[in-house]
Amino acid sequence: MFTGIVEEVGRIQSTREGGLRVSAITVLDDLRVGDSLSVSGVCLTVTGFDETSFSVDVVPETLRRTTLGSLKAEDPINLERSLPANGRFGGHIVQGHVDGTGTIRSIDTEGEARLVRFAGPSSIMRYVVEKGFVAVDGISLTVVDCDPTSFLVTLIPHTFGKTAFNAKAVGDSVNIEVDILAKYVEKLSSPQGTD
Repeated sequence: MFTGIVEEVGRIQSTREGGLRVSAITVLDDLRVGDSLSVSGVCLTVTGFDETSFSVDVVPETLRRTTLGSLKAEDPINLERSLPANGRFGGHIVQGHVDGTGTIRSIDTEGEARLVRFAGPSSIMRYVVEKGFVAVDGISLTVVDCDPTSFLVTLIPHTFGKTAFNAKAVGDSVNIEVDILAKYVEKLSSPQGTD
């Protein structure tokens, strides 16, 4: 489990069929093979590492649901280690199980903050509510408002400056994970035997 509080921005070192090699510093501290890392919001298992980078495998299901298949060398990515049992819970419950991708529709400045609107498919938007949580590329964000096809968030200067989001532009694709609690509420409130 993750919290959506990005620890560092890593860089894609290389891509290969079925995997990535990522340059990093902070997340390598106490890293072990088999650990889970959030890579731009996607929970991946560490398969190897050295003093400056780590490797992860990426399976076809992950490529279908995320933006990882479009990454290339030197692309910046958000990284977060899984939450230790005695860690601080600074964001919200993020599983790293991306629901799908969305697109940046607009980026506007409001004072020192950035207002960012994302377009998403109905399969995602049905779970997005005003003042609810959403993870975008692994960043824990609060929804400012939403409509049937998009939602708006505010990025504080710290988040904008300390994540890979500052390299994004209108039209770019992002990974979106909705609040898992919304999906459980829907499942539990639906008639038994249906989805």
